Amino acid sequence: MARAQGARALMALAFETVYGTPPVGGFTKMPFASTSLGAEQPLLNSELLGYGRDPLAPIKDAVTADGDVVVPLDAEALGFWLKAAFGSPTTTGTGPWTHEFQSGSWTLPSMSIETGMPEVPRYAIYSGCVLDQLTWQMQRSGLLTATARLVAQGETVGTTTSAGTSAALELKRFGHFNGAITRNGSALGNVVSAEITYANNLDRIETIRSDGRIDGADPSIAALTGRIEVRFADQTLVTQAINGEACEMEFAYILPSGESFTFTVHAVYLPRPRIEISGPQGVQATFDWQAARDSVVGRMCTATLINDIEVY
Repeated sequence: MARAQGARALMALAFETVYGTPPVGGFTKMPFASTSLGAEQPLLNSELLGYGRDPLAPIKDAVTADGDVVVPLDAEALGFWLKAAFGSPTTTGTGPWTHEFQSGSWTLPSMSIETGMPEVPRYAIYSGCVLDQLTWQMQRSGLLTATARLVAQGETVGTTTSAGTSAALELKRFGHFNGAITRNGSALGNVVSAEITYANNLDRIETIRSDGRIDGADPSIAALTGRIEVRFADQTLVTQAINGEACEMEFAYILPSGESFTFTVHAVYLPRPRIEISGPQGVQATFDWQAARDSVVGRMCTATLINDIEVY
């Protein structure tokens, strides 16, 4: 008897034309490190009396389909997750192509994602997937991954794949070594670690349906937050926090082959931090920053991906 193993797991993704309706083809094989994407349906205990001490059979509650997908930050597959987070990009160039994703879109595309365990076999396709949150960290070493939090409409399980023959991508992975942070166009030094979280704050449309699924997931006011931990060497960031001013911060990765990913936050506001001296080691300060719409640029953030993919 075959046993399911994560090493043999597969994932394929395609954008939908109609929410909740998986496309016939056009799936792309996606690299991923782990996933908790799935559907669950809890049971409700019977509250009825008069039948003795032993309870009556439980009844089924509504279906919830959601979960996280941990993916590498790479030059090609990352564009699919950025499109899910921000909408379709503006693409320029003739190869390599420059894809610019902008925040503030009122509508987000939905996806169908299939996870497969061929040795069982079990192929589960999650339709109506909308990206709720995308987060990643910058640090000196380690593997660079992002976590995509998804809200799906439902799950359909089969013994054969519904994705057909999926197109394969060339994995060109960014690493922490390729990262850089700038503030108002100048390199920001003494940064120990950074965290970036973009959230669409989806509103689930939980209408009454015979299948127990949701009708959709609509984006509400977006949020872009994060944290930077720095070695305390000057008063630049503290002064900005005290004055209540905004700065532009740019988080970038560049590969030697020319591919790059740049995430620009146009208006970053810093809180006034507590500066603690906890011992003889270096003093560090942590800023839990928030972003807002920049009145000049007209949006909160811009993600720019340069690679060999022509269309997302």
